[in-house]
Amino acid sequence: MAATAQEDGAHGQERGQRGCEHYDRGCLLKAQQTCEECSTLFGEYYCSICHLFDKDKKQYHCDSCGICRIGPKEDFFHCLKCNLCLAMNLQGKHKCIENVSRQNCPICLEDIHTSRVVAHVLPCGHLLHRTCYEEMLKEGYRCPLCMHSALDMTRYWRQLDDEVAQTPMPSEYQNMTVDILCNDCNGRSTVQFHILGMKCKICESYNTAQAGGRRISLDQQ
Repeated sequence: MAATAQEDGAHGQERGQRGCEHYDRGCLLKAQQTCEECSTLFGEYYCSICHLFDKDKKQYHCDSCGICRIGPKEDFFHCLKCNLCLAMNLQGKHKCIENVSRQNCPICLEDIHTSRVVAHVLPCGHLLHRTCYEEMLKEGYRCPLCMHSALDMTRYWRQLDDEVAQTPMPSEYQNMTVDILCNDCNGRSTVQFHILGMKCKICESYNTAQAGGRRISLDQQ
């Protein structure tokens, strides 16, 4: 058996198919972290399931994800409903969407589950790559999938309150109302029309969209 392996290795050299210095092509190999012959270390981290060799980055294998993740392991937990490893500070504090990690990032359209880029969980439960989330905030504040606010906008809404109060509408628009739909609470309400924004009466968000035509109150005409 050993002679056969040596002969196969010799034939491999003749064909110019020699592999690395530790083995010859054509031999049966057993993936492991070190060379059996010279004890050369192939990788500071080795996963016998994924057969992954890498530098030490505090990796760990997640059985539920089915792949290796960059750790350290104690900083992450696996959410069974989202089907993804998330940071411990999100445990019990994020909105779950079943198998959300099996969808592509809506910004770059690349896979999220197997990506080496950390996933960012929006308040609505949708996922983006962390880098895509940071780029998105340069252009807007809403989830590209459901239009829900992607971060806490309370402080900005209060600033907008002041701007609306300091910017009265022309007299022909002061009695005009409009039906709106709130992207944050999904509630509907009728509010006074204002060019700077229309505030939801339910959750006080300005992340709203007009849901009907403008009209002037009959009792104020």
